[in-house]
Amino acid sequence: MAIDTTTSPTAPTRETLGAPRLPTRGKLVLFVLCAAQFMVALDFSVLNVALPRLGADLGMSRSALQWAVTAFALPSGGFLLLFGRAGDLFGRRRLFLTGLALFGTASLLATLAWDPVSFLTGRALQGLGAAAIVPTGMSLLTTTFPEGPARDRALGISGTLLSLGFTVGMVAGGVLTDALGWRSTMALLTVFALVVLVLAPGLLPESRTPGRPRLDVPGAVTVTGGLLSLIYALSTAAGHGFGRADVVAALIAGLALLTAFAVVESRSAAPLVSLPMLRRRTVAWGNLGGLVTFSMMSTVIFVLTLYLQEVLRLSAFETGLVFGVQGVLSALAGTRAPKVIGRFGARRTLVGSLAGQGALIAALLGLNAHVWSVWLATAAVSLASMCHLGAIVSYGLTVTSGVPDEEQGLATGLVTTTQQVGVTVGIPLLGVLATTSGDLLSGVHTVLALDAVIVLAAAALVALGLRGRGERPVSGPVEP
Repeated sequence: MAIDTTTSPTAPTRETLGAPRLPTRGKLVLFVLCAAQFMVALDFSVLNVALPRLGADLGMSRSALQWAVTAFALPSGGFLLLFGRAGDLFGRRRLFLTGLALFGTASLLATLAWDPVSFLTGRALQGLGAAAIVPTGMSLLTTTFPEGPARDRALGISGTLLSLGFTVGMVAGGVLTDALGWRSTMALLTVFALVVLVLAPGLLPESRTPGRPRLDVPGAVTVTGGLLSLIYALSTAAGHGFGRADVVAALIAGLALLTAFAVVESRSAAPLVSLPMLRRRTVAWGNLGGLVTFSMMSTVIFVLTLYLQEVLRLSAFETGLVFGVQGVLSALAGTRAPKVIGRFGARRTLVGSLAGQGALIAALLGLNAHVWSVWLATAAVSLASMCHLGAIVSYGLTVTSGVPDEEQGLATGLVTTTQQVGVTVGIPLLGVLATTSGDLLSGVHTVLALDAVIVLAAAALVALGLRGRGERPVSGPVEP
């Protein structure tokens, strides 16, 4: 049941109430849900600057370090749709709490890890917990706060904290790693999950979709298996070539499973992904832009982390400061993006943001082994991240534009899935080229060059794909 945020029999409108005050209980519910989302965002970044220390401590080779990120991102993206639908069926609050408990336990396992297998197991279980937390937490937020100014404000706060979580994670990761070691980054997540888990049961109402929708298990199994197989094949092939039997088998299995997924979804009464929805031009091309901006930016962050610490020999703390500057400017861009979209439209903003991101990534090709390159790295990655935030906001609006209200849930589900899959595939596809290169600096340059080309090509394709679609004029800034 939604929390009543009105003080009179007549509910205020968006025009008459721009920044509604939430009741005390509403603030507490929002705090718990945003804290959980913040925790997941923190997990995506807090470990990045600790990777070199982690690898040395657990005996992980440089080429294996990308699995510290991928082991989390694969299940968190692969199971997102399944757990979102499971929340509709079995109760969002119940699954949200289950995800929190799993996330906290997995974080403790990662904290106490004694070898690479135990650590990567903990990271994978963290990803499963996150896959339950993210969609159910967002559903609880939108069902708790009624549509209008209250929900707008709640979503705005949630989005800001998600961006802030990534920034805080980069800085906190550097501070904690230097002061207490890499294990403290995972211990932080353990404590965070425990605090939220203690507060949540007494505040969150149960919520499920009326009518008990069917659970598309075959669709979830095929898409998750297909993604896992392809990522494994591409990651392994980057280091050992495509001639290995396991690489060939994984490629065939991945393509077969994704083909089966498309067949399953076309026949399912309650599909995880609506194929007719994907045929909308705004949905298809908007999600392409989102997939590219997420996957390519996550790759840049990964390879720059290695470059700053292993080529320039910066400490974990100094590396965290570089990404702290990036995060602050990204958050600023996130607050300004709606105004830019209000002036130029979501499609033009998406294309321009992708083009800017690609050009600034190309500027990073000027990096070398001299310490002054830290200034180029800081400036270019910060400005590229500002364009990245513009692409994030505009691709979400592009995908959901023109979609009927009864199909908005499907459209927003695709937006979230694209985000998770983008974070999942970027590092295995390109980042591994840096970690397996004999000369790290040369490998970083190769990755950045390919990254820039892919982003610029995506900008051109999105511009062509959405060409001729007139955008309705927008008066004033767009709601984030």
